[in-house]
Amino acid sequence: MAENNCLTLKIITPNRVFYEGEAEMVELNTSEGEIGVLPGHLPMTVIVKPGVLTITEPEGEKTAALHAGFVEILPEQVTILAEIIEWPGEIDAARAEAAMERAQGRIQEHASDTDLARAETALLRAMARIQVIK
Repeated sequence: MAENNCLTLKIITPNRVFYEGEAEMVELNTSEGEIGVLPGHLPMTVIVKPGVLTITEPEGEKTAALHAGFVEILPEQVTILAEIIEWPGEIDAARAEAAMERAQGRIQEHASDTDLARAETALLRAMARIQVIK
C-alpha cells in the first residue's frame, strides 16, 4: 500500500511491465484534456491521448512518451494499460523528427477526414517523443 502522500503507479504494455512504483503525482493527456492525479483522486477511467507522461516521485520527475491506452484511477492507485510508451532513451530523435514532418505534410494535404485524424494522431505522437527527449 502506498504512503499517504504517494500512490501506487503501474504501467503495463503488451510486452512488459513498463513501470511499477510509488508516485506523488502522475500527469498525462487524455481524451478529456490534460490531468494531474494526486493521492485521494476520485475513481475514474480515461482514454489516453498521445503526449508526455510525467511521474513525480519523491526523488524527482521521470517523463515518458505515452501514445495510446487506458488509465484506471483509484484513490491510492493508478494503472495505465498502454499500447505504446517509451522512455527518452528508447526514442530515435531523427526518426521522430521525420515522422513529425510526414504528419505535418499529410495534415496540409488533408485528403479525407480519416486521413486527417490519423495524421493529427501521428503528429501528436511525434511531438510527444521530441518533447520527452529534449
